[in-house]
Amino acid sequence: MIDIPLSALEVAMVQTGTRAVDTLRDTAAFAQELERLGYHRVWYAEHHHSPAIGAFPPVVLIAHAAAATSAIRLGSGGVLAPNHAPITLAEQFGTLAALHEDRIDLGVGRGPGTFDEATVRALRRGAGPATDSEYRDDVAAILAFLVEEVALGPLPEPWLLASSPAGAALAAELGLPVAVAHHIRPENTRAVVEHYRAAFAPSRWCARPRVLLCVETVCAETEEEAQWRGGPMNVVKAGLLKGIGDLPFPTPAEAAAHPFTEEEARALAGFRARQAVGTPETVVRRLAQLAEETGADELMLTTPVYDFRDRVGSYELIRKYLGEFPDVGSVEGRA
Repeated sequence: MIDIPLSALEVAMVQTGTRAVDTLRDTAAFAQELERLGYHRVWYAEHHHSPAIGAFPPVVLIAHAAAATSAIRLGSGGVLAPNHAPITLAEQFGTLAALHEDRIDLGVGRGPGTFDEATVRALRRGAGPATDSEYRDDVAAILAFLVEEVALGPLPEPWLLASSPAGAALAAELGLPVAVAHHIRPENTRAVVEHYRAAFAPSRWCARPRVLLCVETVCAETEEEAQWRGGPMNVVKAGLLKGIGDLPFPTPAEAAAHPFTEEEARALAGFRARQAVGTPETVVRRLAQLAEETGADELMLTTPVYDFRDRVGSYELIRKYLGEFPDVGSVEGRA
């Protein structure tokens, strides 16, 4: 069974046939539902120039959801450091932490959040992609500004997102908890976790290594229904395999009729096998296996399905199957 906290990553999918305002309305409702169900935190991701994922700034979504909830932690998963001035992120998240004490997380990542080169240049004011040293300097500056500029009030909890050993190395060097993107590059998970734990240096932010593992999770009453609901994201992933990042998020029926190549079908099957898709028993067993294999301190579930009620229903089924969630305070306090 699972004895660590469960959380959620919300990527704000804009479904075919709906408007961006509908997705924005659902973000607050989603946080309210997850709070009711007893999940630990909800994070929002930064994306740009995609018809499938809304270009909604995480800081705005966090503020919107925080105003509609009272206890669940909320944060970024993540804001992308190269796209922002470090002092701006420190001020924004410091303000959120002052308004919603002990509820705000600042998860920082590196990627541009888009495949569109013109958008990357616009975000970077004409500059090219950030180098390793520039990214490290940005993250270090964010942490320094948090202390220097907003230290009079409560601070957000900083995290570093990682999908490669390089990201793990930076999190370990700076003494930050790490959020491992198993839902993006599952083939790197073992190396990321091992490198992070081996190199971790304690800091004011984190006394010991802390690992959050993000897993794509689709739970339904039957295996067939889970596969049906997960179909739209398969279409988006097939496009990403070919470097196409501007595909819309289709309906399950449209996804079922999509003509995947044999190579795409093999790649998607291999990816799904490393995630958690199926009935409550199948999903919980898989999540428990991943937690044991990685020694994760927390699991974050991301459920990119078409219908809002189906997305919430996935989390409800897992909650019902598990019964009471573990006490977060006692779990996080473990050495």
